Amino acid sequence: MDVFGRVIRVTQKDLDNLNHVNNVRYLEWVQEISKAHWEKAVEKSISSQFLWVVRNHTITYHQSAVLSDELKISTWILEWKGPLSIRFVEIKNNKSQQLLVSATTEWCLLNPKTWKPVRVPEHIKKLFL
Repeated sequence: MDVFGRVIRVTQKDLDNLNHVNNVRYLEWVQEISKAHWEKAVEKSISSQFLWVVRNHTITYHQSAVLSDELKISTWILEWKGPLSIRFVEIKNNKSQQLLVSATTEWCLLNPKTWKPVRVPEHIKKLFL
């Protein structure tokens, strides 16, 4: 399993009116880390042949993050099902390792010309093992 991650620091623009990270911002981070993982693993010549779209997000908020918290965002593929990639993302406080957010996303692979689902090729799956 290929785990991909990065560390970020919470800024003022990430906060809501309660001075916690906004739920929408967590969703943006889920999408950003997923995209970054794909771009790191797959060469541009291959990635241009495909298009990923979200089919479903399931997000659980465990704890809040606040201004200046350092967060570790990690992602990996749980499983492949035909055109679907089931991806897990967790966001932890980098200092305490406390789980803040966990998310599972179903991404569907499409042909960018026809917009029809295509089975994830074996050579792509192997890049994420």
